[in-house]
Amino acid sequence: MAETNVLILYYSKHGNTAKMAKLIARGVSSCQGVNAVIRSICPAGNENFVSSDIFVTEKDLYDCDALILGSPVRFGNMAAPMKEFIDSTGGVWASRGLESKPAAVFTSGSSLHGGQESTLLSMMIPLLHHGMLVVGLPYSEKSLLNTESGGSPYGASHWSGNGSDRVIDKNEKELCLALGKRVAQIAQKQKAG
Repeated sequence: MAETNVLILYYSKHGNTAKMAKLIARGVSSCQGVNAVIRSICPAGNENFVSSDIFVTEKDLYDCDALILGSPVRFGNMAAPMKEFIDSTGGVWASRGLESKPAAVFTSGSSLHGGQESTLLSMMIPLLHHGMLVVGLPYSEKSLLNTESGGSPYGASHWSGNGSDRVIDKNEKELCLALGKRVAQIAQKQKAG
């Protein structure tokens, strides 16, 4: 059987969402036979943007068996580059390229009560329009009950602090790993039929 591919697609301005993507990828890769594919979004109007990141293509969406989206919080919503990318996926939607695939979301924000959950929800809506099966974090994840900063049943989150320099804490890290592993396991089971 072919490997299961989980696409972790993110936009990151200060690097915190990128760090979360790497942790989620570790959770995905902890499942034997599952490949974590990390891609980022090139900021609009920055075609000459210098980065070591690999930017997402439409083919990445078709090739994935599951999708995990990540964006920083922007006024309680996903960042504009993520929204712009999602808005460009009409062709994928029309061809049902993501239908019935598992999906999840994650975010990072600088204020503790600055809209992390609404940002997670804002990313879920287009996934539902694509016909994806949205996966969250169950309360059986002990870190979800112990967190004092980031994490929600809606997905992984990180409170980065006012200077966007607060490190990802133990509970936030465990929730990133758990989200990646959970999506990977579901995608693998679904692919096996």
